[in-house]
Amino acid sequence: MDFEPGKLLKNINSPADIKKLKESDLEQLSKELRQYIIDVVSVYGGHFGASLGVVELTVALHYVLNTPYDQLVWDVGHQAYGHKILTGRRDSFYTNRTHHGISGFPRRSESEYDTFGVGHSSTSISAALGMAVASVYKGETDRQHVAVIGDGAMTAGMAFEALNHGGIANSNLLVILNDNCMSIDPNVGALKEYLTQISTSRSYNRFRDDIGYVLGKISELGPDALGAVKKIEKSIKGTLLKNSNLFEALKFRYFGPVDGHDVKRLVKTLEDLKTIPGPKLLHVITTKGKGYALAEKDQTKWHAPGLFDKITGEIKKSSSVAPAPPKYQDVFGLTLVELAEKNKKIMGITPAMPSGSSLNIMMKAMPDRAFDVGIAEQHAVTFSAGLATQDLIPFCTIYSSFMQRAYDQVIHDVALQKLNVVFCLDRAGVVGADGATHHGAYDLAFMRCVPNMIVSAPMNEEELRNLMFTAQQDNMGPFAIRYPRGQGVMVDWRRPMKAIEIGKGRKICDGEELAILTIGHIGNEAVKACRTVNEQGIYPAHYDLRFVKPLDEPLLHEVFKKYKKIITVEDGTIEGGMGSAVLEFMADHNYSSQVVRLGIPNTIIEHGEQQELWAESGYDADSIVKEIKRLAVSRKTNTLAG
Repeated sequence: MDFEPGKLLKNINSPADIKKLKESDLEQLSKELRQYIIDVVSVYGGHFGASLGVVELTVALHYVLNTPYDQLVWDVGHQAYGHKILTGRRDSFYTNRTHHGISGFPRRSESEYDTFGVGHSSTSISAALGMAVASVYKGETDRQHVAVIGDGAMTAGMAFEALNHGGIANSNLLVILNDNCMSIDPNVGALKEYLTQISTSRSYNRFRDDIGYVLGKISELGPDALGAVKKIEKSIKGTLLKNSNLFEALKFRYFGPVDGHDVKRLVKTLEDLKTIPGPKLLHVITTKGKGYALAEKDQTKWHAPGLFDKITGEIKKSSSVAPAPPKYQDVFGLTLVELAEKNKKIMGITPAMPSGSSLNIMMKAMPDRAFDVGIAEQHAVTFSAGLATQDLIPFCTIYSSFMQRAYDQVIHDVALQKLNVVFCLDRAGVVGADGATHHGAYDLAFMRCVPNMIVSAPMNEEELRNLMFTAQQDNMGPFAIRYPRGQGVMVDWRRPMKAIEIGKGRKICDGEELAILTIGHIGNEAVKACRTVNEQGIYPAHYDLRFVKPLDEPLLHEVFKKYKKIITVEDGTIEGGMGSAVLEFMADHNYSSQVVRLGIPNTIIEHGEQQELWAESGYDADSIVKEIKRLAVSRKTNTLAG
């Protein structure tokens, strides 16, 4: 390939090699690291802008810290590509996010430099604080603990819970606030406004630089002068910038803002902070996508652009000229606007995923009725519940794996009160290259056990529209609709919507040999399987349940009375999922059919393309065909033996 590491980077196999460089070489190393990320990601894909924005910070951290003894925690991990390259994974970096390749996020099992596995936001401060407290307990007083967290991730309640604890904990903790005004989409909320005030206050920043020199000289007088220095510093900050003591009110010493692209300044600052005990916060200003002009200009688009021409910036698309089915999330976004135009009660809510979930379509069309509440899934759910108490119908769209963070609110604030909140669970099932932290494996299982909850999954785009139409009927109560990442199966999907009877499945085809029960998009794999075995003289029936709660009991009675061999297929965990619900029904009604469950096994599924992971987990079309044949042959053998 046409990416060869630069003359400095090619000799960096660990942070120890970085320390051999002169400080004057770090700018060149940063340039080479940035170019290497551009070269590889343009060809192989992955997250992009976030890592470009922290190149200098990454170099400075590994130059100053004694990693892995000093513990460095990256929040979310989108920005950790440079970290991976500098810590022994340069030559395997091209396998990033591919099946059996390295993970797109830090993972403890992958490297000793990955001190904490991440993927969801706002965990870094809590984790680093736990490490820091453990070091105090073990007497490791020389050990540094650093959490790098973006200003978007800082909006989550968990980050503030950690700050609240960290300010009073006797530990050596440095929080680096990577402020670029972005998560995937532009950040929102009062914290963003507050950080902007700090970073743009000319009087504060000018006087801070001047007084910093003076205070440094005073501190050299000895320990007796140190207390006076702290008091003067605190007084100056409070005087120069109104409300500047947010972090210091939580007992974190605040430093910054600092230019996050000045590697020499970062090195000096980090060296100084190593000598200061207790909780500290360094405010670093960076530009997401730094060094690649198009990524700097459109940071949302270039968060994870896919494959692209690094010279022209052209993002590569499928060469197919045939019309393609839309993505499920786009069907959701367009349909929600269509429904909201007719139903004034409908509102849209998302926690920091307006473009990913396509709620941005409604935010543009109806800005007073669609809300990005920041990285705050718990708040998103209870905020939706509050709207529902006022006779509104909130469509709360959250990625399935992120909904795990708001499970208490789903039960306590929505289900117990029977509020009409519609949960649209995007990225349900295996999601592909994002891997274990992002697979939506558990929602069918954890939603179906909640009282008052309706749990559904569409097999195609038309079904998604019909379920959304059904969910916005008055007094429907809590209603969950889960759908996968990526394309559907219908080019002609804009069809008139109609209500679906709650708990009513449908028969896809009759059969003679056995029955297949599916729920959701994965049912299309069963359709392919049926076509294959039909050509070989085997004719299974296929039923699309549509609802896992409530179950279509008349349909299941029909199935169990007619078929003694049944296969259930779901793009979700088989532990407690749809197949388990079918087994419970069978036991409750004293049926005795043989039921084989296909779905995500009770193990952690790694990253790879969706088709690869379906096959690996044993529920793609080929796997279903194998199971159909095995059961059909078994039935014929038993018949002959009898």
